[in-house]
Amino acid sequence: MIPTETQIRAMHREAAPSREAFASVWTHCRIVWSIASQLITSRGAHAASGGVPDLDVDLVRAGCLLHDIGVHRLAADDPYVRHGVLGEELLRDLGLPEVLSRFCSHHTGVGITAADVTAQGLPLPVADYLAETAEERIVMYADKFHSKSTPPSFVTSDTFVAAVSRFGADKPARFDALTREFGQPNLTPLVCEFGHSVR
Repeated sequence: MIPTETQIRAMHREAAPSREAFASVWTHCRIVWSIASQLITSRGAHAASGGVPDLDVDLVRAGCLLHDIGVHRLAADDPYVRHGVLGEELLRDLGLPEVLSRFCSHHTGVGITAADVTAQGLPLPVADYLAETAEERIVMYADKFHSKSTPPSFVTSDTFVAAVSRFGADKPARFDALTREFGQPNLTPLVCEFGHSVR
């Protein structure tokens, strides 16, 4: 079963080490869902011409709202890249199925390969952490347009591509493929709604 938004919010509240942490992560997850929802609506309008398979919207919603729950388990000295595997562990501990826990460990950047883990010396078990389903891909993609930085901000495609390029020449190409698959979000209404700047 896919948990409701109310149930997922309660999971965040239970896992969060502070009110501030809860507010930061939960707001970000809600924004990622707003972006994904917008992309799904736009994608649906063009599905007839593109022959794009349907997405499980409830699964995407849950994935967006759960993907960063592992941030709550990061210790002060933990590298941020570990938040995905920590989130996957947390959801498994809560008895959620793999189809949900994978959103945590398979959304970082534009995907992390076993080769990336080894070459970059990442503090992760050596494995591929790639978004494989359309639902996983849209959650990963929507996540790229908002940052929990201090202060939080929306992120343009150009800004993200410039940042991700340092992790390998293949990373911008992966982002371009996601853009072709899902289109560009309109961040303007979200900027107005949440009051975060754009960088």
